[in-house]
Amino acid sequence: MTTPALLPLSGRRIPPLNLGPPSFPHHRATLRLSEKFILLLILSAFITLCFGAFFFLPDSSKHKRFDLGLEDVLIPHVDAGKGAKNPGVFLIHGPDEHRHREEEERLRNKIRADHEKALEEAKEKLRKSREEIRAEIQTEKNKVVQEMKIKENKPLPPVPVPNLVGISGGDPEDNDIREKREKIKEMMKHAWDNYRTYGWGHNELRPIARKGHSTNIFGSSQMGATIVDALDTLYIMGLHAEFLDGQKWIEDNLDFSVNSEVSVFEVNIRFIGGLLAAYYLSGEEVFKIKAVQLAEKLLPAFNTPTGIPWAMVNLKSGVGRNWGWASAGSSILAEFGTLHMEFVHLSYLTGDLIYYKKVMHIRKLLQKMDRPNGLYPNYLNPRTGRWGQYHTSVGGLGDSFYEYLLKAWLMSDKTDHEARKMYDDAIEAIEKHLIKKSRGGLIFIGEWKNGHLEKKMGHLACFAGGMFALGADGSGTDKAGHYLELGAEIARTCHESYDRTALKLGPESFKFDGAVEAVAVRQAEKYYILRPEVIETYWYLWRFTHDPRYRQWGWEAALAIEKYCRVSGGFSGVKDVYSSTPTHDDVQQSFFLAETLKYLYLLFSGDDLLPLDHWVFNTEAHPLPVLHLANTTLSGNPAVR
Repeated sequence: MTTPALLPLSGRRIPPLNLGPPSFPHHRATLRLSEKFILLLILSAFITLCFGAFFFLPDSSKHKRFDLGLEDVLIPHVDAGKGAKNPGVFLIHGPDEHRHREEEERLRNKIRADHEKALEEAKEKLRKSREEIRAEIQTEKNKVVQEMKIKENKPLPPVPVPNLVGISGGDPEDNDIREKREKIKEMMKHAWDNYRTYGWGHNELRPIARKGHSTNIFGSSQMGATIVDALDTLYIMGLHAEFLDGQKWIEDNLDFSVNSEVSVFEVNIRFIGGLLAAYYLSGEEVFKIKAVQLAEKLLPAFNTPTGIPWAMVNLKSGVGRNWGWASAGSSILAEFGTLHMEFVHLSYLTGDLIYYKKVMHIRKLLQKMDRPNGLYPNYLNPRTGRWGQYHTSVGGLGDSFYEYLLKAWLMSDKTDHEARKMYDDAIEAIEKHLIKKSRGGLIFIGEWKNGHLEKKMGHLACFAGGMFALGADGSGTDKAGHYLELGAEIARTCHESYDRTALKLGPESFKFDGAVEAVAVRQAEKYYILRPEVIETYWYLWRFTHDPRYRQWGWEAALAIEKYCRVSGGFSGVKDVYSSTPTHDDVQQSFFLAETLKYLYLLFSGDDLLPLDHWVFNTEAHPLPVLHLANTTLSGNPAVR
């Protein structure tokens, strides 16, 4: 059996489209049989209840009602032959025994009357036509649905809103930089307007075919992934009319009670992350309510023997499973390890610690496990709690796990020292075993596979340059400069992977073997699908160094995207970055609007727009505010602990 081709998306290798379980025909004969069966069950239940009542009614000869007073006296039974007390008791009846018997008789008569009434109601049901019975069933269904809606729309408890700084502004003083920022905004409007016209409500857009597009990470339902993913970018750019369009669609159409199997990781970072960011930026309650509704649907994924969640969960049934290709049914490190930021905010906003406890349980489990060479393998079996294949990567399958360790510390206002230590230990092992220098002097991050290093770096791993720069502060006085420089070296390597192509856009992965450096070798690795990681690293390094090269490199990438990826119906990925006449893949990814264009816009904005000491970006570039734990109910608060 051949292994199916895997399409990498947003930090994850995705298996082929899951067509779901087969559907079964619903025949009329089957419907009639089920209705009769239900009615017979109802009738038999009433009859059983009637006969059963007579057996379970109190027996006056054994169980008299008594009061501990002068009328009835409870005394221990004494065995005259042995002179020992028996734990049993008996009653000496007083003068009102006759009154008790009358009460019991009245009780029996009431039960008989109730049973007769129930039988009459059952007979009345049987006399009704099938249409009448269906109408009654539908009425009951509608009543239940209405009650569920009332429950879902129940307002959440008020919580203190964190100090929100820099949600607008960032206007650059330099005219050239301002023009570049306006160009990025125009690109966003082109992407959004075409999605609005040709793919509205669908998860993504096919800009050449001019119709909606989706993948199995979103399940079989059209959940408007691009709308949710793009909201905060629209808000930050001041595209408020477009933002309100998206909000209206979410209010009217976004429904998570669908029979659809979704990726827990992807809907967490895109939907929950996007909705939470939209709530914090705009203050609109609908986004918070929708985020909590979705989070409740994801909780059944944690019902595994270890508490490590399944990769996929059905939003309606709660049934979970893992990708078939993932190391004998294992869960993936970057998926179950990329929930912490969003789940902590969910507990903060709801006052319900269940979300916080779920992610902390994952952390505690990982802390107890042995790690080969100090490295975290990418696969963990949720049934056994054992590692799968010994494959470690800072790119796909591993990437955002390390990112979230660092960002958990930052989001806690640098009080989550446990997360910081786990990050420092992991990075130390990564630097020792995975980070190498090529013959040409380029620093790259390889992948550890079964005891040896593969000298290949993925586009996804290019985010690590920004991560190292972000984590430099707090790594110790003797290491802060080192990690900032390491981040800069990774940025240079990833820029080279762009610069050595015909389109000046980077391939999906690139090798460092012999004379080949920062170049893709296999045809299957030469595509560019509008990914953001390189531009993300440019932005972080610009914020920390203000070195103009990062704005220059970012503008080069923006021009290449505009020239080779822009089509009349939006933006599309390309299949070969080494070909001067590229073929488009006809997909406008939702993360292009959520991440790539947002990071470009921030790169040409002032530092006062979403300052990093007040905001932490999730792995889908959705900004969440730093939580000062002294004001929360989380167990990280020393006062609570």
